[in-house]
Amino acid sequence: MARLFGTDGVRGVANRDLTPLLAMQLGMAAATVLGNGNHAPHILVGRDTRLSGDMLEAALVAGLCAAGARVTLLGILPTPAVAYCTKNSQADAGAVISASHNPFEDNGIKFFSVDGCKLPDKTEDDIEALVRDWERITRAQGEHIGSVQRDNEWVDLYIAHLIASTGCSLKGMRVVVDAANGAAYSIAPRVLSQLGAEVIPIHCTPDGININAGCGSLHTESMRRTVKEQRADAGLSFDGDADRVIMSDEHGNEVDGDCIMAMNAIYLKEAGRLRNNVLVATIMSNLGLEEAMSKHGIRLERTKVGDRYVAERMRELDAVLGGEQSGHIIFAEYTTTGDGLLTALQVLALMQRTGKPLSELTKVMTRYPQMIRNVRVRDKHAWERYDGAKEIEAGVLQQLGSPSRMNIRPSGTEPVVRIMLEATDRTLMEQVIGELEQAVLKVCGKPEE
Repeated sequence: MARLFGTDGVRGVANRDLTPLLAMQLGMAAATVLGNGNHAPHILVGRDTRLSGDMLEAALVAGLCAAGARVTLLGILPTPAVAYCTKNSQADAGAVISASHNPFEDNGIKFFSVDGCKLPDKTEDDIEALVRDWERITRAQGEHIGSVQRDNEWVDLYIAHLIASTGCSLKGMRVVVDAANGAAYSIAPRVLSQLGAEVIPIHCTPDGININAGCGSLHTESMRRTVKEQRADAGLSFDGDADRVIMSDEHGNEVDGDCIMAMNAIYLKEAGRLRNNVLVATIMSNLGLEEAMSKHGIRLERTKVGDRYVAERMRELDAVLGGEQSGHIIFAEYTTTGDGLLTALQVLALMQRTGKPLSELTKVMTRYPQMIRNVRVRDKHAWERYDGAKEIEAGVLQQLGSPSRMNIRPSGTEPVVRIMLEATDRTLMEQVIGELEQAVLKVCGKPEE
């Protein structure tokens, strides 16, 4: 039986895979496990702008209350804002209803522990075990049935936290903000305006179905084009729940998470704030990042994909900076999870402090050509089980020559196998990645029509 929790919570097509019944069961199970024996645990709930958000929120809250939880609804709010509120309100847990960068038909539910961190696998497994046997969950009776309240004050506290983390005015800066018609549609322009920046908003008018549609961190074209047209200093593209950001320099060139980590790691080291001289990234980060860090005496520690794994390793190493190429960046001085808006503010503040344009700051890293192919398959885990996989991968690396890198892994959120190649010969990479795609399809099967 497939594991219910993926890389980032429970996700699927709303009302087909992620049904109201499952959301209710998750609520009952989460209240039981995360309440730590408290008969009335306090749980915060936020969500993004998806049409299915109201439906799933109602079902999740019903489950939480059925198990005796006190629920505070935070409304539409970025995922990292819920994490911040959970940690600083002394709530027992937080929950976010969002499918991040996925299309609007999908939705998801993820949880934060009392310290504002994503749950370890063991805790998710405990919740899943109760979901699969949910009839045995003790239901609250009488005066112990849970209650619901709404609280909008936490939004202002989170905004104050973001502004304090910036440490300088952004007066004089022109910034394009692409909120992906998602959770940051209101809060991102508001924060930047309060800091003195001139904001040019695009994709900030959610209607429930346009979240991530041709916009946001996976589709930065319109943001980068607007930066050039408006002669802005920078552009920001968030995903649906704003836990990641991809930026643009003043020339419309994309600036991804690797570049963001490189410039900030070097700045933090020079400022004496990069504890243990370590940066934590994933297996997907570019070889160029590794070389840039080595040049500056910074060790790059790699984890498997997922900002939760980055965060766990950061805690183990007492690291202050880590993240993913996709734009999930964790500044441990300020946050426990990836925060797109906070990350963008750190970069904009670095531009202000140094007086350098973003295009100049990105020169600290030279990128190796990288290709990523997302292959939709019937069984995304078949490649991991295939006996001949290691032999094929070793042959590919030999064919690409040195330096080169490859990673083939199942997506944590979609029926997809992701192939990543890095090398110096782009033509050869095109050939090899096509051959790998056919091999993956042969092993994992083509998706059912």
